[in-house]
Amino acid sequence: MSKKEIIIEATKVFVKETLKDAEAGHDWFHTLRVYNNARLIAKSESVDLYIVALGALLHDIADSKFHNGDDTVGPRVARKFLLQHNVDSFVINSVIDIINNISFNKSLETNNKPNSIELDVVQDADRLDAIGAIGIARCFNYGGFKNRKLFDPSIKPNLKMSKKEYKNSKAPTINHFYEKLLLLSDKMNTKTGKKIAKERHQFMTEYLDQFHAEWEGNR
Repeated sequence: MSKKEIIIEATKVFVKETLKDAEAGHDWFHTLRVYNNARLIAKSESVDLYIVALGALLHDIADSKFHNGDDTVGPRVARKFLLQHNVDSFVINSVIDIINNISFNKSLETNNKPNSIELDVVQDADRLDAIGAIGIARCFNYGGFKNRKLFDPSIKPNLKMSKKEYKNSKAPTINHFYEKLLLLSDKMNTKTGKKIAKERHQFMTEYLDQFHAEWEGNR
């Protein structure tokens, strides 16, 4: 194997071990799906595959929602690991940019994200795992993990949340579809991401139609 391949394999081992006890929606299998999504999207883009691979594998190494909202933990853990493996500084900085800017809550800020096709690819890959059948499963799994209500008709979705409101939200799980998941299809960066997202988005809208019909006793 080449040096890059050895580092990628070492990263997989590191991430799998680090996330072995993580909540199911943000565990090693989530990371692996994002990694595979990113490789698929990258086939149609002119990207540095090494940066895409490391960015996808390390993007959720320490999600802030599991570290008291601290956005600095993930980048710090990733940088330490990459430095230990003598990864080039340009690659490290590119990976850290991905980790720092991949989250949906970053889009709620006014500042623009870095201009990076590698970030675009990994962000699309991560967002694809948040929608469709797996996205629905992850959404309810996290809602259960946080002991949130499934649905409460009296609590309306907040469609104009600030980053702080988003991070502190305790709304019912169904609200999350309207506050985030249904918005992701229009936020895809790449042609491949847009194409895959369209089908997954449709699946979610059909699910929500069924959910609300069953809630009202109409089906």
